[in-house]
Amino acid sequence: MNYHRNKANELSRAVARIQAAVLALVLGTICGFCLFAMTAWLIIKGGQKVGLHLQLLSNYFIGYSVTWSGSIIGFFWGALIGGVIGWAIGHIYNRIVRFRFPQTEGEN
Repeated sequence: MNYHRNKANELSRAVARIQAAVLALVLGTICGFCLFAMTAWLIIKGGQKVGLHLQLLSNYFIGYSVTWSGSIIGFFWGALIGGVIGWAIGHIYNRIVRFRFPQTEGEN
């Protein structure tokens, strides 16, 4: 019975862990692409005053503007912010998993 409980705990801990670096890469890519796509959509759509609301991001992201070069800069800013947030989520999540499923002396 104890053997099965240990195996269940080991399986739960292995399944519950998240690779923080992978989550950072994925979330960074998604956020960067989303900011690039939003900027590109507004540029293609055109109009008199293009992207007034999105232009406000230039207050936070140095070099960003609603232009083609700004969309590339926005991709990198979005990737950076998304990556940091993804890494933080993965890191905090893994700490919670370690707290809930502490390792016993015989395990690695």
